[in-house]
Amino acid sequence: MYNHKIIEKKWQTFWEENKSFKTTENNNKKAYILDMFPYPSGSGLHVGHLEGYTATDIIARYKRLNGFDVLHPIGWDAFGLPAEQYAIKTGNHPAPFTIKNIDNFRRQLKLMGFSYDYDKEINTTDPKFYLWTQWIFKELYKEGLASIEEIDVNWCEGLGTVLANEEIIEVNGKKVSERGNFPVIKKPMKQWVLKITEYADKLLEGLTDLDWPESLKLLQKNWIGKSEGHIVKWDIFNSNYKLETFTTRLDTIYGASMLIISPEHPLLLKITTHENKKEILDYLDVVKTKNELERTQLNKNKSGIFTGSYVIHPLTNKKIPIWVSDYVLMNYGTGAIMSVPAHDQRDFELANKYNLPILQVIEGSTLPIVEDGLHINSEVANGLNIEESKEVIYNLLKEKNIVSKKINYKLRDWVFSRQRYWGEPFPVLFDEENNIYLVKELVSLPDIDNIKPSGSTEGPLANVKSWTNVNINGKKYRHDTNVMPQWAGSSWYFLAYILKNDDGSYLPLNSEEAKERFNNWLPVDLYIGGQEHAVLHLLYARFWHRFLFDKGIVNTKEPFKKLINQGLILGPDGQKMSKSLGNVINPDGLVEECGADALRIYEMFMGPLTESKSWNTDSLNGIRRWLDRIYNTVLNLKDNIDISIKDEKLDSEINQLILDINENIEKYKFNIAISKFMVFTNYLSTLNKINSSYVIKVLAILLSPFAPHISEEFLGLIKEKPLQYQTWPFAEIDKIISKNPQIGVQINGKVRGQIEILPTWNKDDLIKNAIELPSVKKWLEDKQIIKVIYIENKILNIIVK
Repeated sequence: MYNHKIIEKKWQTFWEENKSFKTTENNNKKAYILDMFPYPSGSGLHVGHLEGYTATDIIARYKRLNGFDVLHPIGWDAFGLPAEQYAIKTGNHPAPFTIKNIDNFRRQLKLMGFSYDYDKEINTTDPKFYLWTQWIFKELYKEGLASIEEIDVNWCEGLGTVLANEEIIEVNGKKVSERGNFPVIKKPMKQWVLKITEYADKLLEGLTDLDWPESLKLLQKNWIGKSEGHIVKWDIFNSNYKLETFTTRLDTIYGASMLIISPEHPLLLKITTHENKKEILDYLDVVKTKNELERTQLNKNKSGIFTGSYVIHPLTNKKIPIWVSDYVLMNYGTGAIMSVPAHDQRDFELANKYNLPILQVIEGSTLPIVEDGLHINSEVANGLNIEESKEVIYNLLKEKNIVSKKINYKLRDWVFSRQRYWGEPFPVLFDEENNIYLVKELVSLPDIDNIKPSGSTEGPLANVKSWTNVNINGKKYRHDTNVMPQWAGSSWYFLAYILKNDDGSYLPLNSEEAKERFNNWLPVDLYIGGQEHAVLHLLYARFWHRFLFDKGIVNTKEPFKKLINQGLILGPDGQKMSKSLGNVINPDGLVEECGADALRIYEMFMGPLTESKSWNTDSLNGIRRWLDRIYNTVLNLKDNIDISIKDEKLDSEINQLILDINENIEKYKFNIAISKFMVFTNYLSTLNKINSSYVIKVLAILLSPFAPHISEEFLGLIKEKPLQYQTWPFAEIDKIISKNPQIGVQINGKVRGQIEILPTWNKDDLIKNAIELPSVKKWLEDKQIIKVIYIENKILNIIVK
């Protein structure tokens, strides 16, 4: 049994003293390997965090050994609401608390042997960092992409701040803050807004060539929600007002049984009749407690109220009622829609709930009918399909001058203000007439003793009059008492790693030297992080990066070339790890007991990187025992080397291992790579002698991305140089003894067994022998084989029912 405590400490000290992972620029190929940087919470890292970090470390180490210059940095997304709330509750400043948490996170990462270049470490709360966050904001403002608007926001009185939708939960049917469970309401406020909608088409276009999961690309496309449709003007009965609706299904206009407007629509109270007003006002109070996601999701509980007013249908001249419903949003289209219950799911649910008319205008038997079909009950469009009907109806309405074509987006502009202290200050001043002036130099946070809410809709900075109020040449100005959201720093931090110098300074973002570094390192070659950032962080970062590209600052349109979302590591109870459930596993005790190498390998061996899996400490102990066996095998073989031995099988096995590990690292199949190591080391342990220490050297190098400490020790045992001076081994294909191919036998797409294909077999022989395998046979009991799919030497899939 090897002493992991001594070995791991020894090599971690060596790496630190020798700056083994310092970013180099010596080669003609580069790899920028990036983790989504963590928020340094007081609870430290848990084993779920380590999965992605281990995966990127494997790739970073593998690339270095293959002669790449590697940038593998880490930093801290250190502004945020948790630290602010801690400061308000305790009376302490959030900075020392944040630094203490960062020190703990860094200690844990070093304990795991991750090969980060700590000279590149960044911290979003460092004024040297957020000077450039402010610079980007000022450039956005100059281009008209940042402005102050009055908009509806999620206001939390208890926390004294605006919250993002992601910071809100539902408790007993009420909207409350995730932190503290304080009530949240919709409230109109003046806020900084970034006009990300101006970049909607560029963000859609940029997805095309990215090596991202298709499901993730689809999430972003749906969030942007580009749709081509029509705006139709409707005359309101007995009124001078007109109502405009947006629709992507102009072909169904004959099926419109009502118009529905948003609760925020400026005409709502103007067209509401006296007898309906109280009911409408009560409804608006309920709507204020809902966020956009809840209002638009496809749940069955649709709600609405009749306003008392009607419009005149432009083609049938019939009176159609106007309703208000919370699933119609003011910030999409015109804030009003024509409701066609027979051909829209949400309209159908609302009509059913209130027994409203349902007028079918497309052939079909089961409502709602949303697919293409021949139109009925549509006068000029009868017998036509959707696109033909749209064209005919558009031309008819065009003659009446009441229709226009319109491209719309679900994407909304980015609310960029937070009523907090602990965030990046805005680099602006307001004069007494509220004119805005950009501040050239850094605007840093004031150092205050006691952070407390302002008691108004302003942030805690409003309490610091000496900072808020500024006198320049006898004229009064004031700083913005809001700060930027936590998203700000995370929208460009991947560039900051490139700009960071060894002395802690940053190259100016807009300098020629910065441009040269960006040319060398961008884009990020591999980005790994959690699914929870699939939309907003990635969308915001892509927006800022594309803006900087348009300004000629960076050389790539997109920041992240390849992206992988790692799966969740669940607690032993099968639930997501959280402090509230008491199922969080801290890595410190596991490293103390089993070692970092065992923990790293177990994290990767649990299953495919992208899938969720449950924690099992017994399995970790099994990995530790396996490492002990490898260590003992190497100790034995290093003293039993006989150069006179010719061992063609060993030569074949070690070269096959090189090929297998290469292939599975390149495909991010780390669990399969580890299983290949297990097969090889089981074979190695059967040998009494080997003909060269080369086998140990190759094993050590191949294993080092997964278990670097013990691999360094193996190299030391055979008097070889440490890993930073080694190169990845090259497989000698001619030494590999050919074997019969093996493939997995699948039942309905799931692998249930493995079979070796003999050279004399044809397809029928293979199937006959495969279904007789005990591990396969049990899945065929009482089943009928309806199809067999065979791709030579690759797939055998037996479909049963």
